[in-house]
Amino acid sequence: MRIEGQRVVVTGAAGGIGAALCRAFKAAGASTVVAVDIDRAGIAAVEKEFGGVGLRCDVSVETELADLIDHVESRYGPISIFCSNAGVAAGFDLASENVAFAPNAVWERSWAINVMAHIYAARALLPRMRERGGGYFLNTVSAAGLLSQIGGAAYATTKHAAIGFAECLAIAHRDHGIRVSVLCPQAVDTKMLHSVPKGPQWGDGLISADAVAAMAIEGIEAERFLILPHPEVARYMQNKTNDYDRWIGGMVKLQRSFRSGSQTDGAGA
Repeated sequence: MRIEGQRVVVTGAAGGIGAALCRAFKAAGASTVVAVDIDRAGIAAVEKEFGGVGLRCDVSVETELADLIDHVESRYGPISIFCSNAGVAAGFDLASENVAFAPNAVWERSWAINVMAHIYAARALLPRMRERGGGYFLNTVSAAGLLSQIGGAAYATTKHAAIGFAECLAIAHRDHGIRVSVLCPQAVDTKMLHSVPKGPQWGDGLISADAVAAMAIEGIEAERFLILPHPEVARYMQNKTNDYDRWIGGMVKLQRSFRSGSQTDGAGA
């Protein structure tokens, strides 16, 4: 899909990858870029920076997201590309003695934002996109959804679910002209990354949010389902599927190294 002239919505846009996506879409010639976030002040700053539109929405609430989509389409026109980028990382502990330690509130919020927000967006937009003959979903997930996340079961589990839904979306609606991409980086220099313990996702290098956004634009233009800003992830995926038991064993060793403080590179989580 060509970006030029498209109307784009980006959630989780007050900073990090979301703000970078807004900049990248604007630079690529999108006619309208709508930055969405629960953080009013952050959205105002992003709106001022790239000259787009900033709107507040809690994407974990289906009615708010549906109302947002109604508002954008009635005021600015049909949404061509919806970037479900908002995400949350919570419940991390590299030394936990019980992988399910995080309280229900953490699991429920992770599920609401990392999974259900993607579903709510599709539920509201699919009938519209089908009627007009097509559209595009870019869902920001994580390499953790393809591999795993040591010390972050709630994060890894919900990101796996997000991949599963994106696959279903891509399969069910390709014949309706709808395309889907999942953006799955490892360590990106954002507040979210620095808010959790430094884990194996750092092993292949820290990249900027702007670099990730540039790769997302390239992936959308190529209509590529899987966008991997860290190319090493493809090799880790192959290792995982080639010999699942061996891969699990390798991840166990990696976890031990982090618990003992003797971290090694080449994580792939």
